[in-house]
Amino acid sequence: MSRSSEKMRRGSALGDERRDAGLTTPAYIRRFDDIQYGPDPDWNVLDVYRNRYLTGKLPVILIVHGGGWVYGSKETYQFYGIELAKRGFAVVNYSYRLAPEHKFPASLEDTVNVSAWLMSHASEFGFDTDRIFAVGDSAGGNLLGLFCAFLHNEEYRSQFPFRMPEEAERHFRLKAVGMNCGAYQLFNQEGHIDRPDDLGFMADLLMDPEEEEEAEADGELSKAQIDDLITKERKYIDVAARVNRDFPPAYIMTCEGDFLKAQAPILQAAYQKAGAKSELHIFGTKEKPLYHVFHCTVQEPEGQKCNDEECDFFRKYF
Repeated sequence: MSRSSEKMRRGSALGDERRDAGLTTPAYIRRFDDIQYGPDPDWNVLDVYRNRYLTGKLPVILIVHGGGWVYGSKETYQFYGIELAKRGFAVVNYSYRLAPEHKFPASLEDTVNVSAWLMSHASEFGFDTDRIFAVGDSAGGNLLGLFCAFLHNEEYRSQFPFRMPEEAERHFRLKAVGMNCGAYQLFNQEGHIDRPDDLGFMADLLMDPEEEEEAEADGELSKAQIDDLITKERKYIDVAARVNRDFPPAYIMTCEGDFLKAQAPILQAAYQKAGAKSELHIFGTKEKPLYHVFHCTVQEPEGQKCNDEECDFFRKYF
């Protein structure tokens, strides 16, 4: 594991613990916890949250959590998910296999599997499968974008050995998505990593274990060697290059103070070029900046405002 990933896991765990300190589940939210949706009993688990006083089918939000591809789980997003459930949605909050223990496309396969689970358990949990939405932030925004490509780009889908079951594939549709502080174009035109700080994450996510072991046998890998080894994999995780007109409408969010702020207009430009619908929203000001994935801090007014607006955007597609 790279130093970047080790630092991410330690620092983010402490930060998320402080962020969620004192938060509890309201009595009117019914939780269904630790449901296994795939073959891996440790990673393939999910929660469902919904208002116990709202009967019948509810529109669904699938949460694709962030964490630099190496950190995060349904536990770290539970209170954010509950906030969305307060707004009248049934929320599916899932964990997926993380790098470096599980290389890409493990996380994409898990996203495909959880979507199939959603379809096959709709009647049990009151999911309205005609109104399915999804939100993803940071690395989760990247993964959600790739999932959209998997759904709407046969050439991309054909590169992977897994598919959604035929019945689910025929009926599963994302009505709209929330792309929050995400990473959508990580490589430059020459195929090399744009942000040097991302090199460790990309190596952990993409580098073939056998190739890495063989290269390391000749000595410690340099940054240039790592960059070269992962360059050929860029085509799999470049969201901006995969957007087409069939992509679901997107609420694209960033903020002043977000270290990935420049990524949001890249995604919007890709949407515009493809003729797909999108809206770009930038929160905070230069005088009063916010921070990366501020919307997950549900106690703060700006987080509440963003989540309100995003859910209102979804309602336009009911």
